Amino acid sequence: MFRILEAQAPAKQNATATIDTLCGRLQSATLLEDRRAAILGLRSFAKQWPASVASGGLRNLIRCLSKDLEDVDTTKNTLETLLMLFNPDESSPEASDDIALWLADEFTQRQENITVLLDLLESYDFYSRLYSLQLISAISTARPERTQECVGTSPVGVSRLVAVLDDKREAVRSEGLLLLVSLTRSSTELQKVVAYENAFDRVLSIIDAEGSLTHGGIPVQDCLSLLANLLRLNISNQNLFRESGWMKKLASLLSDVLKAHSSSEGVPQWARPQQDKNVWGLLAVIRLFLIRGSIGTQANQRSCWQSGLLVQVLEVAFNSEMDLNIRAEALATAADLIRGNAQLQEAFAQLDVPSPNPQQPVIQVNGHTNDTASSKDNVISALLEVTLVTSSLQAFDVRLACCECIKAYMQGHTPIRLFFLRRAIEGHTSDEPEPDNILTILIQNGVSHSRDPYRLWIAAVLLFHLLHEEFEAKSTAMQVTEGDAESGEEVVTCIQALAGNLISAEQNMEDERISIAYLTILCSWLYEDHDAVNDFLSEGSIIQSIVQFVSQNNQSRTLASGLCAILLGTVYEFSTKDSPVPRDTIHQILTTRLGRERYIDQITRLREHPLIRNFEVLPQDLTSSPSGGLPEVYFDKTFVEFVKDNFSRMVRAIDRAPGLEVPVVANGIQKGISRELVDSLKAQVDDRSQSIQKLESDVLTLERKLGQEQADHRKAQDSAAAELNRIRNVNEALQRHHEEDLQKTQRESRSMQQDLKRQHETEIRHLQDDMQKLKADGEASLDRLRERDEAEIKDLKSTIAKLKAELEKSGREHVQDLQTAHEDYSTKLSDLETRLQRAEDRCVDADSRASRLQEEAEGKEAARKIVQTELDDLLMVLGDLEEKRSKDRKRLRALGEPTSDGEEDEDEVDEAEEGDSDGAGDA
Repeated sequence: MFRILEAQAPAKQNATATIDTLCGRLQSATLLEDRRAAILGLRSFAKQWPASVASGGLRNLIRCLSKDLEDVDTTKNTLETLLMLFNPDESSPEASDDIALWLADEFTQRQENITVLLDLLESYDFYSRLYSLQLISAISTARPERTQECVGTSPVGVSRLVAVLDDKREAVRSEGLLLLVSLTRSSTELQKVVAYENAFDRVLSIIDAEGSLTHGGIPVQDCLSLLANLLRLNISNQNLFRESGWMKKLASLLSDVLKAHSSSEGVPQWARPQQDKNVWGLLAVIRLFLIRGSIGTQANQRSCWQSGLLVQVLEVAFNSEMDLNIRAEALATAADLIRGNAQLQEAFAQLDVPSPNPQQPVIQVNGHTNDTASSKDNVISALLEVTLVTSSLQAFDVRLACCECIKAYMQGHTPIRLFFLRRAIEGHTSDEPEPDNILTILIQNGVSHSRDPYRLWIAAVLLFHLLHEEFEAKSTAMQVTEGDAESGEEVVTCIQALAGNLISAEQNMEDERISIAYLTILCSWLYEDHDAVNDFLSEGSIIQSIVQFVSQNNQSRTLASGLCAILLGTVYEFSTKDSPVPRDTIHQILTTRLGRERYIDQITRLREHPLIRNFEVLPQDLTSSPSGGLPEVYFDKTFVEFVKDNFSRMVRAIDRAPGLEVPVVANGIQKGISRELVDSLKAQVDDRSQSIQKLESDVLTLERKLGQEQADHRKAQDSAAAELNRIRNVNEALQRHHEEDLQKTQRESRSMQQDLKRQHETEIRHLQDDMQKLKADGEASLDRLRERDEAEIKDLKSTIAKLKAELEKSGREHVQDLQTAHEDYSTKLSDLETRLQRAEDRCVDADSRASRLQEEAEGKEAARKIVQTELDDLLMVLGDLEEKRSKDRKRLRALGEPTSDGEEDEDEVDEAEEGDSDGAGDA
């Protein structure tokens, strides 16, 4: 029985066939309920069979979104199905990353597909908004550039996306935030459009609503990410943000964080990790306004200062309760706020910040810390104290950030550099020791820095930035000396003291960072400074010791050996013939004791070392430290650039001839000159002197020739004067004869003029008489013509009057004739019309009779044809009967039966006819 039932059961359908059936129903369905049922069926397969569902039903699903836009349930099911296609089960046999790319291509190839999803944002339904945002995010993840283009092209797409930020439902608003972050990450045009849709106000309002930086969670972090995308390298949006006054809002956010820390409740420990992320994000947003070299940086720095943002950043940086990473980021932000701006650098030094001294007693009020009673220190003193006095390894990033802030304070501002240096010199030479004095830290001897090498390293970096490419600062620093000559102590200059400390560090094999610190200062100080080089060479043993260090080729101290080689090259490059150790001697030491190949090898190995070659990409903070060790920070950025820029020059320095000194321009004064150049100039002067003597002898010869030529010239001039007198006399005689001829010609001309005048007057009188006579004749002729014309005019007038009368008479008669003719014509016309009507009637009757007759003739002709046809048929039948009859008669005669006579005659006739026909046939 069961076998029979199984045989009668319908065949089982597989998933592919079912999906094809559902896709067909979805495509052909006309009722909303049928489409909804098909969509629900496809949704059940979307997770496990995404490729099959997408290939057969994706376009129909997208079409249903626009067709059933007003039906919330259908739209929800459709969006859920599409989202499942983008996120299938990992165990699905059709799961693949290519499916998401194919789906995104299908959506983005047609603008209206993205527009439909954006139109769904107009609906206030929770799922329509949420799922449409998630679907656009999935499309953007797969095809970001094309999605940005489609959203930007839509007329109201960006407006609707930004309007989602006003949604009070956190899930929708957070999804909108994430989508905007994704879309604005790389599209500058979208960044501008989003910003001008009042995005800044909405984002900052969300931050306030979420609990600001202190209590805000992930949404605040997303808001800061969106702000960063809108402001990064976008001058237009930065100007809009600044001019709208939002800098004060950023300062207010930092102020709220500080108030929360200073309140009696404080910030709970569970909220601090997220608070640190939020504060770090805000500081990163602020630094986007302060990009080095950007055209809007100066204006942004002024706006930050005017809004009090710099003060709030410094308060965060020196707040001991803040995380160390946040304090380091705040100090880096403060450095960017003043870097390269002279006015802000000067104003920065006047600020006070909370004292960083951890030994400062704190006043307790009701068991809580009263931060308002804490002491204040000058910001520069506080920065020096943190960076040079603090020795904690965990605070390394803060120390570096303080150092960076001090470098920004004096960058590009010579008066501040000189003031800072003089203040350091005064503190070093005073009787009271200063633990944060950079000169004291660098020059003092007998103090081990192996426990905290970065104290000396940071002091060296600060002094390097004070002296680098600043000749006046170098001259000022050279005045620093150690030892009292009056007390019989040896006087040691600052350069010699630094060199001595370098030699001591190398001999004791101290931390390599200490040697690098001294070498950083010495290489920069001696570069292009003859006086500093001479000061360095005043102690002859120094160069011998450094050459010995380089020649040892210690593989564990490659950096220090390379910098020592650069120092030797710098000393030789800028030494002179008059140096304490002459150039020839230095060159001999380098080439014999060290060797050219080793010198070049040491410098090349330094340049190719990863810490120099990859400096820009290596982390320069605490994260670079190996487990349990010091950070891998050895160099300052500016010094690395200095080494890379002068690498080729230092390599070639050893090949420069000792006699050729390098000229250096310091403060507009050139120092140093080549002795060979002087000798060559002297030789040139001697050559010029000999040439001058030769030219003088040539001048004497030429003067004698000139005297002879002048005598010849005077003789020729006298003969020319005599010839001139003769020519003048001849000319005067010719002139007298010419005057006589001229007078005679004038007399003859006057007589001829008088004769011509008389003749002319006679002719004029004759012409006047003729003219008067002609005038009289003309007047008489004119009178006669006038009389004749008047007579003709009278005749014409009388004729015209007569013609007018006749014309009027003929007109009257003609009118009567016309009237009579008109009446006759009218009568004839009426008769003709009557006759014409009768003729037309007769014509119509004739036509009708002719048509009837034609019809009758056609009927008779048809009847005649019928009759003729019947007659022809009868004749044929009659012929057949006659033929049969004759055959029967013949048969009867053959049988001997009698026939009638008439029949026999007919048979004979027929036989005769047949015989004739047969004869004709034979013929």
